[in-house]
Amino acid sequence: MARHSRPSLIVSEAWEAYSFAGLKIRIKESTDLYGAVLWPSAMVLCHFLETNADQYNLADKNVMELGAGTGLVTIVSSLLGAKVTSTDIPEILGNLGYNVQRNTRDRCKYTPVVTELSWGQQLEERFPRSTHRYDYVLAADVVYHHPFLQELLDTLEHLCQPGTQVLWAMRFRMEAENRFVERFQKRFSMELLYDLPSLNIKLYRGWKP
Repeated sequence: MARHSRPSLIVSEAWEAYSFAGLKIRIKESTDLYGAVLWPSAMVLCHFLETNADQYNLADKNVMELGAGTGLVTIVSSLLGAKVTSTDIPEILGNLGYNVQRNTRDRCKYTPVVTELSWGQQLEERFPRSTHRYDYVLAADVVYHHPFLQELLDTLEHLCQPGTQVLWAMRFRMEAENRFVERFQKRFSMELLYDLPSLNIKLYRGWKP
């Protein structure tokens, strides 16, 4: 998970560089928005997808990322051959779309789609289950101190059909994360794939029983 940073040629823009899937990925962050900052859980999830591509093969798979933020997970998934729908709230989409386009253009089999998704809202209207079937739902650090955890669960349940797998990386900071895991287990089967105590990050796989 190589990483370095330096100012871009455009003085107002700072970027971070990462290496995944044999390519350099440049990510622009915005420190005034939580969702536009790259958190370590995203790097953990990307590393897992890259190093476990035989078991979790994303090539030609339909993938949805929730809370895509800076877009790193979307970019890596696209480079690994997935058909990705990358989602976040409206305030994040400008920076997200910029990062995704810059790092996937002319590099991927499928062009990622960047679109708004506010958890729990207009799910069947915008993502009808009859036509929108996902092999994987990806999420990194979507559980934090906010009041929309019930809506997040409702969104995951709507998007997951038989055969859908949720790959979800989370940094444990407060008791809210433990409570969310308990609530998640009431609706989904779940297994722990990674446990990184030094970072307080865990990576889970979930699916509908």
